[in-house]
Amino acid sequence: MTKEKYSEELLLKEEEVKQNEIVLFNDEVNTFDHVIDTLIYACDHVPEQAEQCALLVHYKGKCTVKTGPYEDLEPRCSKLLQAGLSAEII
Repeated sequence: MTKEKYSEELLLKEEEVKQNEIVLFNDEVNTFDHVIDTLIYACDHVPEQAEQCALLVHYKGKCTVKTGPYEDLEPRCSKLLQAGLSAEII
């Protein structure tokens, strides 16, 4: 297989597996416990993962909390928004 053909196939595969992300943003309203509980519920995080994300959001202003296909992320992001968190899919 030629190098050019291989590169072309890699580019096609990259397009096929394009992942979206849910980004959670910091706010001055929600408690750490609420954010952690919501991440466990909406994103299927284990408690330690949810706590780390909550800390990153607090100190960095935002954090990617879940990656995957849009169809999987949309209902999860909706749950975060319904719980009063600030999030978006990118």
